[in-house]
Amino acid sequence: MALVLVIGWLFANAGARAAELVMFDQPGCVWCQRFETEVAEGYQRSEEGRRAPLRRVDIRQQDSAGFMLAQHVRITPTFVLVDNQREVGRLTGYPGKDFFWTELATLTGRLSAAPRMD
Repeated sequence: MALVLVIGWLFANAGARAAELVMFDQPGCVWCQRFETEVAEGYQRSEEGRRAPLRRVDIRQQDSAGFMLAQHVRITPTFVLVDNQREVGRLTGYPGKDFFWTELATLTGRLSAAPRMD
């Protein structure tokens, strides 16, 4: 019985700890397309991508993103790091892959040290 309770607790809390990187974009966004070309393909294989998988949300749909934003998103792309359905931090704009990876490392450093359960 105790084992069942522990397993249930682990599954219940796995989703609560899951972090994600939400990219707000829009059709025709040149900087979004540049991100796709320079970073997106390899993102899921990176350490950051394993800790916070990428999810794209159209900027016009931000009210239904599934978490509370600290402030309204006005520029695309904007990358919002979310953990436990709360905004941890954000990167506004995309001036290139070096900026992205450097700033993302700083953001993901704010995540809990607890490993993901997936």
